[in-house]
Amino acid sequence: MTETKIAVLLRDDLATWQRLNVTAFLVSGIAGTERELIGEEYVDADGTVYLPMFRQPVLIFSGDRQLLTNAHTRALSRGLRISIFTSELFSTGNDRDNRAAVRSVAREKLDLVGLALHGPRNVVDKVLKGAHLHG
Repeated sequence: MTETKIAVLLRDDLATWQRLNVTAFLVSGIAGTERELIGEEYVDADGTVYLPMFRQPVLIFSGDRQLLTNAHTRALSRGLRISIFTSELFSTGNDRDNRAAVRSVAREKLDLVGLALHGPRNVVDKVLKGAHLHG
């Protein structure tokens, strides 16, 4: 068992395609900044090389709007870097517009639909208090 945890928290009212899309975007933030979490390339018996992946599992949780807001506040108060996805990002089409959409809203007014974080297991567990494993 690792000493850290990678977790994604999704709002429980998202459509299936939204949950998958949001998860992919959120974990890219962790992969892009936490390089030590990425393992070695995979190679099959024929020598075909595949991209590396996380060294540890990514746990997916869900909760309502208030739980997401609470987790966001707890993560930031503990100094964790997180990736976020807001409802406005479903209507943008590129990274620049995504960042502009987030920048235009004050932190306490963000309409969060997902967040991802990496940190010590006990800290991540406290941040996600009340969330349920996605099932």
